[in-house]
Amino acid sequence: MSATLAGRGAIVSGSSRGIGRAVAERLAAEGAGVVVNGMDKKAVDDTVATITSAGGAAVGYVGDVTADGFAEEFVATAVREFGSLDIVVNNAGFPWDNVIQKTTDEQWDTMLDTHLKAPFRILRAAQPILRDQAKNDEKRGRYVHRKVVNVSSIAAIYGNVGQVGYASAKAGIFGLTKTLAKEWGRYRVNVNAVAFGIIDTRLISSVTEGHTIPVGDREIPIGVNDAVLDHIVQTVPLGRFGTVTEAAGSIYLFCCPDSDYVTGEILTCGGGVTI
Repeated sequence: MSATLAGRGAIVSGSSRGIGRAVAERLAAEGAGVVVNGMDKKAVDDTVATITSAGGAAVGYVGDVTADGFAEEFVATAVREFGSLDIVVNNAGFPWDNVIQKTTDEQWDTMLDTHLKAPFRILRAAQPILRDQAKNDEKRGRYVHRKVVNVSSIAAIYGNVGQVGYASAKAGIFGLTKTLAKEWGRYRVNVNAVAFGIIDTRLISSVTEGHTIPVGDREIPIGVNDAVLDHIVQTVPLGRFGTVTEAAGSIYLFCCPDSDYVTGEILTCGGGVTI
């Protein structure tokens, strides 16, 4: 275990599975204390147990990122448990696809609420904490950079058939990222985003596997047709989908001290699919 993030308090939304879990594990391995989030308590507890058994520091916070009051308690948990809030990773999300003429208001609202409104709320709740920490640093003659990483998608850059809500919300992340990079630079908070291509998680598993995501009081199916997956991988110059470990590595780049002079940027992590 290294210590590039020793003493840092981090929150990672949607971190009980997939990319988010890999991010939580990577940040903890680098010395950060991590607040793990998800809606499934068992999955959250399992992620926390994996981190702590490896010598890392983590606590769980079970909750829906779209719920009222979630953001305030989420950021407060990091301060309460680890003494500070230094890293914010807005990762939670899922696709709920349909062509525009079949997209319901519920689908549209769910995509915007999950992928854009929730990160906005989390960052709004984090602002007073990040501001006050920066002021306290100055009083003590310390100049510490803190990091925000917002997760987006290549669908925000190029669009994607059937993802009008998802792509629109993820495009909004770019504006949120660049605006806060300008607003928060004076607090030495670096705000960047990673736009992912196809990463091998349950969200792109075969539809035949029967995975679902809870929305309200029901479960919606997730997954991709096998023929579509075969076609997509042929468009990737590296010839394969990315792993969650590789995805977490791209987020870590924006969390570590080596990126202290990088802000307002969008990193594409897609195996060259955007070339």
